[in-house]
Order: sequence, then structure tokens, then C-alpha cells
Amino acid sequence: MSDNILSVKDLEVSFQTHKGSLKAVRGVSFSLKKGETLAIIGESGSGKSVTAKSIMKLLPKKTTMINQGSIMYKDKDLLAYTYKEIEKIRGREISMVFQDPMTALNPTMKIGKQVMEGLRKHQQLSKKEARRRAMELLELVGIPNAEKRLDGFPHEFSGGMRQRVVIAIALACNPEILIADEPTTALDVTIQAQILELMKDIQKESGTSIILITHDLGVVANMADRVAVMYAGEVMETGTAHEIFYNPKHPYTWGLLQSMPKIHQAEDQRLIPIAGSPPDVNLIHDGCPFAARCPYVMKVCHHHNPAQTKESETHSVACWLQDKKAPKVKQPAGIKSDGS
Repeated sequence: MSDNILSVKDLEVSFQTHKGSLKAVRGVSFSLKKGETLAIIGESGSGKSVTAKSIMKLLPKKTTMINQGSIMYKDKDLLAYTYKEIEKIRGREISMVFQDPMTALNPTMKIGKQVMEGLRKHQQLSKKEARRRAMELLELVGIPNAEKRLDGFPHEFSGGMRQRVVIAIALACNPEILIADEPTTALDVTIQAQILELMKDIQKESGTSIILITHDLGVVANMADRVAVMYAGEVMETGTAHEIFYNPKHPYTWGLLQSMPKIHQAEDQRLIPIAGSPPDVNLIHDGCPFAARCPYVMKVCHHHNPAQTKESETHSVACWLQDKKAPKVKQPAGIKSDGS
């Protein structure tokens, strides 16, 4: 039996559009261990959220096609579950925190009722017991006057407080896995730090495994144990947070790190953006999806997609630069190195 609580393998997801089939996720594989935080990073449109929503079957039924792959949770394939079967797991064993709390919360329902909903459905608590537990959850996520705030509506809460409520709802049934999709994007820096600290504290107490979806590398450095770098629906590189920040191997990862502001950066030192834009996934055929933007591109990159190469037990990368015949390319200046 695997020590992974979740294993995604060769996942391929397409959407039916008026232009035909759009392949949003292309052969994605990663794993998640008990009690760890896996960050999935990449630019907008890289397939991060689609991958996460596939786990919980939250994508629209009519237009979504899972072409291949498996999502193994406790040695059972979630892709084989019906929507009715997945509802028993959703919220109880796997929960999700969405980017915008205002769209995640029902504006016409009191906060208490929304927190109690999952408790009553999955844990069959009485109304009185569910309300008491809801109050405890609001206290857990740092909302003052919790008993009184249960009777408030979402518009009566600040953005940071609404996000705390969303986290309380996600944690109501003590899930094994918490998927956080850009949970702090809409918040100011101070509130963002508080929410991230809250998530870390809760993880320590409960042993919850977290999948953190973000494009903010500062958040990744603060939270993640391991990192998967996605681009155009594919995983370019995976490794421990230390390996990704100090010994990255893929040119796309280099580009992300070079475009990240650093605390000790000199005033005259400019950030280096990644040239160009992410590709139309329908136009990607045989080659590496990053080829058009890669400063180290070779002829083979346009015609053949590289397989994952293992750099260590925890570190793998999909890049032709790792081939024995490829020219030796040095890691760009400005990226920290641990000397390995």
C-alpha cells in the first residue's frame, strides 16, 4: 500500500467548446502525502485549477471530458466515482477553499447556517450541536464574537473575515485533504499572512494534507513542502521546495524565479519577465509547450515533448536540456544556489 494519500497519474482533461475540444490538462501526475503541503504553481491558464477541480468533480458535467488517467485516494480511483458517490467525500474527506469568498458564500444565508450545512449533512449533528460546533470553528479561524457573528450575513464581514469563514466551512468535517485555490489573492498583504499562518497552525493540529494552488512564489516559500510547476496543462518540474528554489532545472522555473521580487534586491536591479505569452493549448502538438518562449530552445524541442527525467528521488524535470547530448547550460544569475 502506498504512503501517498492522493496520487494523480497521467490525468488528461478536455472541454467541449464552440471551437471544438480544448485540452486543458495534458498528462499531469503528482502525489500528496499525509500531513504535507504540495504547492502547484504556474501562470494563469496553466491548468492548476482545472486539475484541482477534477479531483472533486467540480467541473461542468456536460462540457468536461476526462480522457485518461487516474486520481487515487486511499487506493480508490475517484474518477470511477459517480457524482452522487463523490458528494459523500466532498466536504467530509476532501474540501476546497476557493479564491473569491464572496462567490463561495451564499449572500442570502446567514454565516452560521452555511457553516452548519456540512456538519448536519455529513456528521448528522442536531441543529443545536451543529451550531455549537460552528461557533467553535469560527473561534478556531480567529473570528471574534463568534456566537454573535453566526447570525451575520457575508456582506457584514470584511474580505479577510469572509475568507476565514470559507476556511471554517472547509474544515468543518475534519477533512483529510484541503485544496486551497489561490486562497489569499484578493487579500491585502497583512491579512494574507494571517490566513497562511492560520492554515499552517490548523495543519499542525489536525495533520491535514494541503494542495495549495498559487502563482505567488512568496506564498510557496512560506508554506510548501513540495512543489509542482505547471505550464500549458503539463507538469514541467516537481521537487521539494528547497530543490525548486535553490536547484531548479527547467527554464520555465528559472523564468518564474527571475520574475519574483526579492527582499534584498538592489534598487537598480530589474525583474526579468518571461518573454511572450502562454500558448493556445489547441495549437500544441508534438513539441515542448514552452519551446516558443524558451531562450535555450533546440530543434528537438519543437518536435518531441521530453519525458520526465529524475534528478533525485524527489526531483524530476521534463526538459531536453537534461539529455546527455544537450549542451551544458548554466543556471541564470539571480537564482540562489545551495551549491548542489
